[in-house]
Amino acid sequence: MTEFTPYLSLLGGVLIGLSATLLMALNGRIAGMTGILSGIIPPLSHDWEWRAAFLAGAILTPMLFVLAGGTIAFAVPISTAALVVGGLIVGVGVSFGSGCTSGHGICGMARFSPRSIVATVVFMIATFITVFVVRHVIGA
Repeated sequence: MTEFTPYLSLLGGVLIGLSATLLMALNGRIAGMTGILSGIIPPLSHDWEWRAAFLAGAILTPMLFVLAGGTIAFAVPISTAALVVGGLIVGVGVSFGSGCTSGHGICGMARFSPRSIVATVVFMIATFITVFVVRHVIGA
């Protein structure tokens, strides 16, 4: 069971929303993590600097939180092989879906993009089915 952390969850949501809003307002870009990441993998995008800074902030902020005395309850109840396979499946899905959950689910839905709303519904249905199969059919 995941620990219920309403205040940290609210703070995290506010920070994600703030970063997405600032990126759109200041750079005119969508805060889709897959699109941002693809710009720093060779061949580098012409605007790789802000992409690297955005990703560095996403990585360093939790580290600073822990250094300040906070704790992050995190457990991975599956094997590394399952994580790799899941990552590859998500990577293929991101390619076919023309974006990831952050680009479509946070930024696209906030802009009332019909394509993003449909993509997010498909993501969620696939998630429900996957969790059901893994937990109740396979029994992992």
